Amino acid sequence: MKKTQPNPFLVFTLFLILFTIIITPDLFAQQPYGTVKGKVVTADKNAADNIAIGLMGTRYGTSTNGNGDFVFKAPAGAYTLIISYIGVETVEVPVTVLPDQTVDVPLITVKASMAQLSEVNIIASRANRFTRKISTDVGKIPLSNLENAQSYATITNELLKEQQLYTVDDALRNAPGVQKMWDATGRAGDGGGYFTLRGFPTQTRLRDGVAGLVTSSIDAVNIDKIEVIKGPSATLFGSALTSFGGLVNRVTKKPYDTLGIEIGQAAGNYDLSRTSLDLNTPLSKDKNVLFRLNSAYNYEGSFQNYGKSRSFAAAPSLSVKVSEKLSFLAQAELFYGRSSAKPFFFFYSTPSQMGISKVSQLNINYNQAYSNDNVTQYSRSANYFAQANYKFSDKLTSQTLFTSSNSFSNGASPYYYLVTDAVANSFGAPDIAGDNNYILRYDQSTRNSKLNTTEIQENLNGDFNIGALRNRFVLGLDLQHVNSNQVFFGNFYGVAPINSSTFDYGAFNKQLVDATNAANPLTAANTYTYIYKTDTYSAYVSDVLNITDQLIASAGGRLDHYENKGTYNFDHVQQTRPFNQTAFSPKFGLIYQPVKDQLSFFANYQNGFVNPGVFTNGNNEPVVAKLQNANQVEGGFKLALFNGKLNGTISYYRINLTNTLRAIPNSPVYGQVQDGTQTSKGFETEIIANPFSGINIVAGFSYNDSKYTRADSDVIGRRPNTAGSPYLANLYISYRLPQNVVKGLGVGIGGNYASDNKIINSNSQGTFSLPSYTLFNGSLFFDRSKYRLGLSANNITNKHYYTGYTTVNPQKLRQFVLSASYKL
Repeated sequence: MKKTQPNPFLVFTLFLILFTIIITPDLFAQQPYGTVKGKVVTADKNAADNIAIGLMGTRYGTSTNGNGDFVFKAPAGAYTLIISYIGVETVEVPVTVLPDQTVDVPLITVKASMAQLSEVNIIASRANRFTRKISTDVGKIPLSNLENAQSYATITNELLKEQQLYTVDDALRNAPGVQKMWDATGRAGDGGGYFTLRGFPTQTRLRDGVAGLVTSSIDAVNIDKIEVIKGPSATLFGSALTSFGGLVNRVTKKPYDTLGIEIGQAAGNYDLSRTSLDLNTPLSKDKNVLFRLNSAYNYEGSFQNYGKSRSFAAAPSLSVKVSEKLSFLAQAELFYGRSSAKPFFFFYSTPSQMGISKVSQLNINYNQAYSNDNVTQYSRSANYFAQANYKFSDKLTSQTLFTSSNSFSNGASPYYYLVTDAVANSFGAPDIAGDNNYILRYDQSTRNSKLNTTEIQENLNGDFNIGALRNRFVLGLDLQHVNSNQVFFGNFYGVAPINSSTFDYGAFNKQLVDATNAANPLTAANTYTYIYKTDTYSAYVSDVLNITDQLIASAGGRLDHYENKGTYNFDHVQQTRPFNQTAFSPKFGLIYQPVKDQLSFFANYQNGFVNPGVFTNGNNEPVVAKLQNANQVEGGFKLALFNGKLNGTISYYRINLTNTLRAIPNSPVYGQVQDGTQTSKGFETEIIANPFSGINIVAGFSYNDSKYTRADSDVIGRRPNTAGSPYLANLYISYRLPQNVVKGLGVGIGGNYASDNKIINSNSQGTFSLPSYTLFNGSLFFDRSKYRLGLSANNITNKHYYTGYTTVNPQKLRQFVLSASYKL
């Protein structure tokens, strides 16, 4: 069997990673270094977050964390520590760095607002603009990347702005090992975009570390950064919000203590028009009450002959500081949309029956939507979030969280079945020469479908020493309540030729859908429902222990009690009886830093689990499924060399999944048995580098090998058809001209590669692959303190390519976007 060969794009990516390491200066220098440490605050003593600071005339520097703290290494010598920003007095502090010692810089107070500080003129001009060093959500403990024994990737707001990406779905192209499989459908409950991560499907379900489900394409107007957390992570995040491959966490923008306004407008082909607003203001004279509003309106047509979408996003946020110890944060995310469906092609006849194995053997018209764009679905997602922080002492804090995540959808969503002519003839199609000339037209609609997830979480965080051992821990309690009332139904809209210049595809319109629905009232017999309620009670603990300054061990565990209240049909007649299950999920990690804060070797063991619910066995009896468990072992190393100029992660992982359900061959009752196993293994590489002044690089490469290891003979030893492409790569190179030439002018170029993707893969059905693709994107921008102009081009070569999740989904062709924003 012919093996998949890596694209030259991959060779270039790997060469770039090696070249970056080789040309980065002082890689093996043995010069004596010391450490510079300090804190930066604003004039009213608030922490100055993400502020660049450096040694004048050198490349050594860093940026402050969320508490305003900074620390970096530099060669021994006398320097001037400097922060300089537009329109505000420069802060300069003399500092002497001593070999193998730490110098504590006195508290630095800057006479500037946070809005001004965001326009920092970095004297250490080789700053790495696309990294964030510390996360509070990944481990539910504030940890730097090198202190965390888990792999994760961070996509910053700065990168989204430069690439002019307006959705979280599009932003994920910058994360190694992540591939989009399905565009968002807008259906309540499961309508968000689907991605693969380490061989398993996943969706974006978390916001600031807790439930935040959005069932449409997620507007990025309120995004500060996106964290892609790799591997099964049920120990800290539970099973309902994660997958065996990992999870995606959105970190949102927060209010700050000065007035700031940014208004943006973007336009592009396919009738794209987008207006955005970021408004921030103090509401009290003492600046203890702060308000921020991020919002955007988006309209876009389609690269196909029919198709359009309208969406509105609003994210208000209110921060209240009651005292030095107590503070509150209240936020909302409101997403409203009405969209026509993108064409998804399913297989009614199998590829073996159709005699095909690749897209080129189909006669799909890439520019045809196959239905009128007045067939639309309305969707709404509303997330409400409240947080209370209490500081018992410098060593002990409490965080209480409440979130209510709500989704709603109503309307039609057409989709199409690929069939042989023989099948099409049985549905009334004319018998013509050839084969595979028709599609069956259906829809999968929702009728006032709703899903609500309510979560209450308490986290107690500590940082203290026992003897010489530093402990950073979290003790958490979590309650999740899910109330689902999802109603799906479908209708048949006839047979259509797959590619005809005379057929009226637009006749599949709203009038036809409304008339068909009126003629087929909903009943329990013609609906498919997810009507149920569940409660999950959890307790978890995790501790990060510094055995030495360079050796760190971590351990955690979660006790999870799940209660399912039973499932019901459209008439609210109980279909399955209530049941409950209890699970334990452990997690272990080990870090060794041979070069403190620069090089870290890591290993972990992580667990994930799922409550599959009830299935029917071979005797046609309902059975409560056992927990499905995924156990991962992972090892690798992380880099943060040259004061953050070269960051990277290289890791190898292996995930073993047990207790999967599989069909009993030839079962007259479609019975299942729960004894299946699956493995997923591979490696991932990510480099975020700043090798020369003005140049920033984001590059990644991943390989995944997934297969069924215990399954029925139809698929055993084969790659699951939901695992995505084995090889993935991403690259983006940005260059900003030197400030003495044209300050703020820059250009970026990059792209993505995905190898062949087997969306059908079995002995009985055959194999069907979506072809590999290489996409190129670019951006040109002029970024100043008060305004920004940008031009981006996506899919520059106008590539025809497809994604799929057992389906064939055509993707967007070349698009140019021109944007402008003004900041007050």
